[in-house]
Amino acid sequence: MSEANLRLGVNIDHVATVRNARGGAYPDPLRAAKLAEAAGADGITAHLREDRRHISDADIEGLAEALSVPLNFEMAATDEMQAIALRHKPHAVCIVPEKREERTTEGGLEVAQDETRLARFIAPLREAGCRVSLFIGADRPQIEAAARIGAEVIELHTGAYCDFHAEGRVAARDEELARLREMSALATSLGLEVHAGHGLTYDTVQPIAAFPEVRELNIGHFLIGEAIFRGLDPAIREMRRLMDAARA
Repeated sequence: MSEANLRLGVNIDHVATVRNARGGAYPDPLRAAKLAEAAGADGITAHLREDRRHISDADIEGLAEALSVPLNFEMAATDEMQAIALRHKPHAVCIVPEKREERTTEGGLEVAQDETRLARFIAPLREAGCRVSLFIGADRPQIEAAARIGAEVIELHTGAYCDFHAEGRVAARDEELARLREMSALATSLGLEVHAGHGLTYDTVQPIAAFPEVRELNIGHFLIGEAIFRGLDPAIREMRRLMDAARA
């Protein structure tokens, strides 16, 4: 894949959400990950939350062993999660903020006010060969702090942009989109690889995919939901088509 190509990471967390609703073994997130690979996903993302509300430790073990595409392991900056990451050594780890009471990740990681701790936290992960990504808002101080502490990648939180679009708040949407574009350029200028994700749908993906600085999009909840209606393979292929068209 050339530098100009845009990668698609498929998040399979919510296959596990459906499985856990009944407490059994079906549907299997690993099966979903293999289907996503076949449909053109460039990587698989899974978030092992502290409360294990969807992805389980066994899921991470299975993904780490069976995938032929890179695994992006999303995790909170805790000792427990660091130890799990160091045991499995996934291709990438993405550090995300996490609160027990939230339904989904509500905002970006606070890096600027926690530089010293985060720098110490990510050092062993980098030494183990994992690419370290920080999930942050489109905010200059956070991006500059990410570069200072040695992260290789940032993933920009696109949730506000998607929410504004869904609410019909066009001016706010366009303002947030412009901020994402500006901060993508800033991050690239600082030597960071730029990824983006959260809340992206067929209706919102193309403006983000068109940013030349963005190298990867991570999309999950929408694709798993759309798979109910059209199947996982066609849902992913349509997202891939839209991304490629925007990039072209």
